[in-house]
Amino acid sequence: MIEPSLVADAAAALMEAERTGTPVPPVREILGDEAGISTGYAVQEINTGLWMAQGRRVSGRKIGVTSPAVQRQVGVNQPDFGTLFVDTEYGAGVEIPAARLIQPKAEAEVALVIDRDLDRAPHGFVEVLNAVAYALPAIEIVDSRITDWDISIVDTVADNASCGAYVVGDMPVRLSQFDIRTVPMSMLLNGAAASSGSGVECLGNPLQAARWLADTLCERGIPLRAGDVVMTGALGPMVSLTSGDHVFADFGDLGTIETRLVGAQPFEQPDPAA
Repeated sequence: MIEPSLVADAAAALMEAERTGTPVPPVREILGDEAGISTGYAVQEINTGLWMAQGRRVSGRKIGVTSPAVQRQVGVNQPDFGTLFVDTEYGAGVEIPAARLIQPKAEAEVALVIDRDLDRAPHGFVEVLNAVAYALPAIEIVDSRITDWDISIVDTVADNASCGAYVVGDMPVRLSQFDIRTVPMSMLLNGAAASSGSGVECLGNPLQAARWLADTLCERGIPLRAGDVVMTGALGPMVSLTSGDHVFADFGDLGTIETRLVGAQPFEQPDPAA
């Protein structure tokens, strides 16, 4: 069993990185070799609780590491989840201040908005299908408080599943209006092709990812509620960003979404000539 003081130390290190914009060494080095995914969630829960006590409002949940391409990129082979907050949610076309991010990367994915509680696990596929009010095209700006994205599953779970910010479209699409399993995704970075994929890359179907999330959250006593946004996971490789970058993603019948990072990032030195 991991000492509670080590869990608290890991949470404090990540919170300090969030506050200062300076990444920290992997928290697995604090937690030790016995730390597993449950330890990571214990760390995550401490900081989620602190943020909520400070007045941050929960807007939903994100599922991470669902795409084989992303799993290869970060060396993690199973999905995880994190908590989304209202202050990290942006609408289509709205610029994101780069100063709130440390090591941002963009992922294009399908967002689902839930209109009924999913609090009776295990959930059936149709039950989850019926609980979705509509879908939106989305871009998640993942971020890591861990130096150089040197993460294990323990690190990313502890770090709120590497949440940064997320951007959602403003034209809701019913699930009957597009094929969520085969929905295409093409993401451009500054006008150049940067990532592509389809719905099947997200645990075989973004609805299956949502089903996994609904069951997993029930196990932890924090079920999905009506009104929650679910970021279902990347449909293709994530792409590194710097201030000034413009991201555009096309999802066919689901629509398009775009955003831009603006201003200086915490680790950028100001231009003395500016």
